[in-house]
Amino acid sequence: MTKRSVQFLPEGITVEVDSGTTVLTAAALANIEVKAPCGGDGTCGKCAILLKSGKVKTHVGSVVAAKLQDHGLSLACQTIVDEEDIVVEIPKVSRLNKHQVLLESNVMDKPGDPLREYLLNVWQLRSLLEPEQQDLLYGFPLKPLCRKVHLTLSPPNLQDSIDDANRLILALKKETNCHDITISLSVLKGLPEAIRAEKFKVTVLMLEVNGKGEIVNVEPGHSRRPVYGLAVDIGITTVAAYLLDLEKGRIVDTAGTHNSQARFGDDVISRIVHTVEERDGLQEVHQAIIDTVNYLIRTLLDKQKKVNEKDIWVVMTAGNTTMAHLFLGISPKFIRLEPYIPAANAFPYVTAKELGLRVCPDAKVFSFPAVASYVGGDIVSGTLMTKLGHEEDGMSLLIDIGTNGEMVLGLGDSLVTCSCSAGPAFEGSGISYGMRAMEGAIERVEIEKDTYEVSYSTISNARPVGICGSGLIDCLAKMRKTGIIDRAGKFQTHIVTPRMRVGDNGPEFVFAWQTDADVDSDIVVTEADVKNLLRAKGAVFAGIRTLLQTLGLQVEDIERIFVAGGFGNYLNIRDAIAIGLLPDLPADRYLFIGNSSVKGACMALLSQSAWREAEELAGKMTYIELSVGNMFMDEFISALFIPHTDLSLFPTVEC
Repeated sequence: MTKRSVQFLPEGITVEVDSGTTVLTAAALANIEVKAPCGGDGTCGKCAILLKSGKVKTHVGSVVAAKLQDHGLSLACQTIVDEEDIVVEIPKVSRLNKHQVLLESNVMDKPGDPLREYLLNVWQLRSLLEPEQQDLLYGFPLKPLCRKVHLTLSPPNLQDSIDDANRLILALKKETNCHDITISLSVLKGLPEAIRAEKFKVTVLMLEVNGKGEIVNVEPGHSRRPVYGLAVDIGITTVAAYLLDLEKGRIVDTAGTHNSQARFGDDVISRIVHTVEERDGLQEVHQAIIDTVNYLIRTLLDKQKKVNEKDIWVVMTAGNTTMAHLFLGISPKFIRLEPYIPAANAFPYVTAKELGLRVCPDAKVFSFPAVASYVGGDIVSGTLMTKLGHEEDGMSLLIDIGTNGEMVLGLGDSLVTCSCSAGPAFEGSGISYGMRAMEGAIERVEIEKDTYEVSYSTISNARPVGICGSGLIDCLAKMRKTGIIDRAGKFQTHIVTPRMRVGDNGPEFVFAWQTDADVDSDIVVTEADVKNLLRAKGAVFAGIRTLLQTLGLQVEDIERIFVAGGFGNYLNIRDAIAIGLLPDLPADRYLFIGNSSVKGACMALLSQSAWREAEELAGKMTYIELSVGNMFMDEFISALFIPHTDLSLFPTVEC
């Protein structure tokens, strides 16, 4: 096939591709991340590019593409490299820049932190733990999945002719009190030399899971080199990795970045479709997440010069059910098809070399168990971390708001869970100037009631290029509070201000003028954007109401609500209540817990008891399918107002 070159400006990076390749694919080969929330269907309009030279084939099969063409732009996903070498420029507004990823090197280490106090009070084990372990383990004993054991073996002789493997295993059983220990062929091959090199002094690296041990490495002498583990949260939007010293039970360093699967779509459905419809789709999406995790590993090792990749012996991952499938290279095809059945909810551990992870090749890689197609290991990990189901009295709710609104209700020792499709609106998809939490994203908004003048803050204090999820909630709440929109989200176009106008897509309100922004247009929120946000917030609240009504409970019965995830951490709780996203409860009942997925993964790495409990939790959760019956849809329709059709549910909100 004929090769063509594609040069990208302003970087000046050039790649060679086969004739017939899209510019979006070429950009990925050049390691240039371009926004593509729709997965390359040509419907979102986010991957706009400018052709500087050369000829291409362009599909103009959508209204979005036609409008862009009128402005001299085209969609990267619909532009085909054909007969000539080309040069393209990718505008700043089309780029995926560095994400704001929630990382906490010291997990709730401040005395008086409400979540810290809650967790320690649940277990009442403060005096039994060292301070650094309190923050990571919340009552579980420090006994990592993988640990080093120093042994001095008795040398064989004519009267003691037991074989090397059994000599080692018997000594290990005595030292560890683990009575079911196996040894792999790869370790066995080097065992005779290893145990004799330092006069039968050895360091054994042992993996212990549910009372069963596996010898994963034997080295001569008594090594003092630390054993490291990696906890990874595989989110749809971002990926976070924590490097841990397993013996000391502490976090060494953290790193985060965006999930490079984004080029296949912002949501799991788009990515599943890519795996099904493209010839090598599954391998492409699988490799994208492996590359992302490897990038984080390189980042961590570059910062921690004393740590070698071969020192990382165990990896614990947590992600939703689809992310777990894609990470392991398992087809998620039937997750999106009724009756929505995954290939598995529990996953075997594998070696790093099977996946291509750049840690020790023989390192063991674990995946948190899932509950159902749309309640995954990240929620199980969060449930482990928050101790839901361990309180004798009271009721707690864990909510993770993202593309899916996933929630778990803890009633004593019972756990009930569900998932509602909120869509990617809170992550910027389907919103005119919506974007993820990256530099230049508007994240806080105020509107002056009399003049309708706007003040805002952006991530990194940069010039604005769009609005991220927390900013969109602020926009919605403040537009309602100042009367710019009514309770149904309809714009009040009679308001006298230059910020209120009618654009190409109907009524819109200007939040940042072009002169103040870092894009070539005013940054606006349209009436259509508001409708998308109302659907997203309505789905989350309807999920909460349906879950409670199924169990015959009321919102007022909830004593504590844990809000998980990076999006939740930056949420203005009063604005979220004002628009009807979250229940109208006192603010002190809400606890922001950050990335509970990666924290739970840390706990599972550091404590065999925690990992055993995580596996048990997944089996204990009762899953409610919201698509069965009419209750959820009735609640959803009622929630498509600000804050709700039934104002008695929001007594403190001024409507």
